[in-house]
Amino acid sequence: MIIRQLETVWAPRMLSVLRIVAALLFMEHGTQKLLGFPPSSNPGPALLSLSGIAGVLELFGGALLAAGLFTRPVAFILSGEMAFAYWIAHAPRSFFPILNGGDAAILYCFVFLYLAFAGGGPWSMDATRKAPETRPA
Repeated sequence: MIIRQLETVWAPRMLSVLRIVAALLFMEHGTQKLLGFPPSSNPGPALLSLSGIAGVLELFGGALLAAGLFTRPVAFILSGEMAFAYWIAHAPRSFFPILNGGDAAILYCFVFLYLAFAGGGPWSMDATRKAPETRPA
């Protein structure tokens, strides 16, 4: 009985919680790159550099994910961004993710890839845009 309730009621809701928390944390990387907040020892990038483009994706893509709007395509793009970031910026430093600082990039990559397949969950703008008969309870 309790297991069934966890599967049917709470699992979809926790999917939404995972999406929201991951997106808000991800947005922080974009605000740091583009807006200098929270302050960092690295100056803000030129907007048309790889880091600047990543900052735009992180800030605006993170905002779309936090709202749960266009979750699947946005999560797929951000998953690709994190895979690209890992192989370009982190992997050349060391084979081991904990040594090359890429463990967060790997984790974001696979969380976003999961969201690309699972969707935004019931607490998302995508869920409210569905037809009423297909909308989750």
